[in-house]
Amino acid sequence: MNNQHPFDDMPVIYSYTRAQAIEDGVLVDLTEWARETGFKYPVACTSEVWHRYISPPAETRELRQSERGRTHDLLRTLFLCIQGSRTTADKDLLLFEVLFLQAPSRTEIVSLKSLCGPGDDGEPVITILLPHED
Repeated sequence: MNNQHPFDDMPVIYSYTRAQAIEDGVLVDLTEWARETGFKYPVACTSEVWHRYISPPAETRELRQSERGRTHDLLRTLFLCIQGSRTTADKDLLLFEVLFLQAPSRTEIVSLKSLCGPGDDGEPVITILLPHED
């Protein structure tokens, strides 16, 4: 039996790396802050997660809301969910929720997903997305 994939000898027509996605702003690198939270793998979120939930609405900045603080809340919640899901069968995908202050008296529970997969060189990386994002 031949274990070779049928496309192994074919030239790559196009590839878009994680590094390019971060450089282009499609992904936002959270790795430095994630390491402070206890993550061992690089972590990034989509620009939609960043702009809709991590970057605080203007009216909440007076309440000491910041990208750093909101990222900490997101990462800490994900870290605890990962620790609590060690017996889950699907270890690549994790659904979780985070509470964000969206206006001075309005919070929103946001459903997110975390995917752990291969990075540009096959190393494990984590990406945080909204449920409808791929």
